[in-house]
Amino acid sequence: MLSQIANIAMGQSPEGSSYNEEGVGTIFYQGSTDFGWLFPTTRQYTTAPSRMAKKGDILLSVHAPVGDKNIANTDCCIGLGLAALNSKTESHGFLFYVMKYFKKIFDRRNSEGTTFGSITKKDLHSLTLAYPTSDLLDKYDNVVTNYSKMIFERSLENRELASLRDWLLPMLMNGQVTVR
Repeated sequence: MLSQIANIAMGQSPEGSSYNEEGVGTIFYQGSTDFGWLFPTTRQYTTAPSRMAKKGDILLSVHAPVGDKNIANTDCCIGLGLAALNSKTESHGFLFYVMKYFKKIFDRRNSEGTTFGSITKKDLHSLTLAYPTSDLLDKYDNVVTNYSKMIFERSLENRELASLRDWLLPMLMNGQVTVR
């Protein structure tokens, strides 16, 4: 069962009046609409966070589309559309790819006409999976963790570089900055 290898926290939306886009309070992700390629895009904050995810947690969409995932690149508040998962055994790479496998199952069921509007905590806890021996899991994680860490770091660098580009380009265009 998934609950044997993962800590699962279901999101809970804070009071609507606490939302803002001015950067006041805690970063808040409502659901998969905030998802990017690997990390969510910050667009809302809340001054009354209710359920939190930690940096590095898998953020899983639990409302249609069920199974989409991102990785929290900072501590954040999660709303009703998300669950946060992290490994109980520090096998984060294994958990990430297990969730990738479950996404394929959800997609297949959706294509067969069994629509998943949402998935509950009970549903998540009861997902069954094959779990390797600890020796095999250690070998797997030694390989996967290094690649996952590299992807995580490069993706964060790309976001920072894109932000720097978006800041510099207008200044280059209007002549505030020149290149020699």
